[in-house]
Amino acid sequence: MNHLTIALSKGRIFDETLPLLAAADIVPAENPESSRKLIIETNHDNIRLVIVRASDVPTYVQYGAADFGIAGKDVLIEHGGEGLYQPLDLKIAACKMMVAVREGFDYQAAAQAGSRLRVATKYPNIAAAHFAAKGVHVDIIKLYGSMELAPLVGLSDAIVDLVSTGSTLRANRLQAVEHIVDISSRLVVNKAALKTKHDLIEPIIQTFAKAIV
Repeated sequence: MNHLTIALSKGRIFDETLPLLAAADIVPAENPESSRKLIIETNHDNIRLVIVRASDVPTYVQYGAADFGIAGKDVLIEHGGEGLYQPLDLKIAACKMMVAVREGFDYQAAAQAGSRLRVATKYPNIAAAHFAAKGVHVDIIKLYGSMELAPLVGLSDAIVDLVSTGSTLRANRLQAVEHIVDISSRLVVNKAALKTKHDLIEPIIQTFAKAIV
């Protein structure tokens, strides 16, 4: 019997994936938010979930450690998406990739072609490509969290980060000044698994497609 492994990350993506899994009659045996287990069984003997960092989902799928998974477009752009089939935009966990600066910073003047900026982000590839297209030279400062702090303490001129409501920016007296790309979560499938486990995977893809709001 073929087995399926689905890679998911905790938090918003997992919460918004649950209705899609339910539509495909896949029910986790435990809540990963409260369980310490990294492998979660389901109501099917041959389907299991692996709980990984959001940024690691494409890697697990690319190398076949998971047959498919759900990852944000931000992660996929940054990863490069090599070896991955991306059949569906699931329209979940929607937000925007934005450039933000502290209030009062004249971004338009600072981001002229030929100028130089220090940019803090956990998305160095996305940030570098965006500013290269504008002709702006950037020193990328890679951070893993608390992006909003960087402009406030002089570590960077700007940040590139995901913005959903903007409340965190406002709370820290920052403002979004430039839209880079709309982000939502995608279904990503291992290309080899799509062939060898087609009878298992294709019905789930079809069910997800019908369940997308």
